Amino acid sequence: MEQPFARRSRRLSQAQTERRMLDAASELVNRIGLTVSLDHLSFEEIIHAADVPRSAAYRRWPQKDLFIVDLVRRLAENATPPTLVDDEVALLTSIVGAHVEWLTTADGRQRLLAELFRRLTVLDLDALSQSPGWRTYIALHATFVGLADGELREQVRIELAESERTHLARMADSWERLSALLGYRLRPGMGASFDSLVTLVSAILRGLALMALASPQIASHRTWATPFGAENAQEWSLSAIGIASIASAHLEPDPDVVWDDVRAAALPAALTAWTPSDPRREGLPR
Repeated sequence: MEQPFARRSRRLSQAQTERRMLDAASELVNRIGLTVSLDHLSFEEIIHAADVPRSAAYRRWPQKDLFIVDLVRRLAENATPPTLVDDEVALLTSIVGAHVEWLTTADGRQRLLAELFRRLTVLDLDALSQSPGWRTYIALHATFVGLADGELREQVRIELAESERTHLARMADSWERLSALLGYRLRPGMGASFDSLVTLVSAILRGLALMALASPQIASHRTWATPFGAENAQEWSLSAIGIASIASAHLEPDPDVVWDDVRAAALPAALTAWTPSDPRREGLPR
């Protein structure tokens, strides 16, 4: 007769045990969030979720603290704020498609840009505030500075810095391409780059999301206004005002871009086909 849990009796290599345990723990952390102490994680629950023999797990990590060290390293490797690229592109395409006629004049294009900031930033802040991954992200930053092991603390810091650099590089690439699609460029006199632009944008979003954890009214606050060339008075969030302020200071219409009927008509289709991470994306005619 087949013995209960016979499937667990197979012997896994140390590498297989390590991968399964760290994968299971990372999934658990990203689902429920990370606390500063990590005391809420159950080693036995992780063993069960990883579907590895208890003996293999304890052979690899005789003490839970040793496992936590490796888990912190694993989390640090992918510690970036969550993104909603597909949702952002869908909303962006919808807004442009509903206001194609605005593309024919300079004032209209300014109104369109204001509307994009007004609506997209709400989506970004909501995604950030509601994401367990975001709570893991900020808790991990708080956790690593308190690590007693100086070598581990430095290793985690380096991994966090690399994750941050990669995340901001992707953001900068997306902002640069999207600005080109919409006919904007960096202001020559700013001495700035898209890297510095997205660093400021990211800081505003994260700062507001962090403050909103204790004061939810920050995320829900709205101001009735017509800033940045908006067509009519509408509700503006703090995130929209902050990010639009930064973007307006950094970006200006590109004088080399000629907006005619052909370019205006091509923009919605170009946005629909746009994949921010795809360097092969075709641009609009200049």
